[in-house]
Amino acid sequence: MLSARLVSRATTRSFVRFYTEGATGAPRPAGSADSFNKREKAQEDLYVRQLEKERIAALRKSLKEQRDHLDKIEDQIDQLSK
Repeated sequence: MLSARLVSRATTRSFVRFYTEGATGAPRPAGSADSFNKREKAQEDLYVRQLEKERIAALRKSLKEQRDHLDKIEDQIDQLSK
């Protein structure tokens, strides 16, 4: 018996989930979700949101560092042009 495999591929914006065909964990037709499937989906969604939150925080930090660097360079240019 094949075990269900969930393969996540990280893209720059979101995750794409691929399920093996006929696997136990494969999504069921619409309207037939049980409480386990709902809970599993909620946990996956929470994980993705947390990961995206971390990425956004890292990008904001990087952006702040770049702005600080640009401000420093502009100050140097202003001092040289006097």
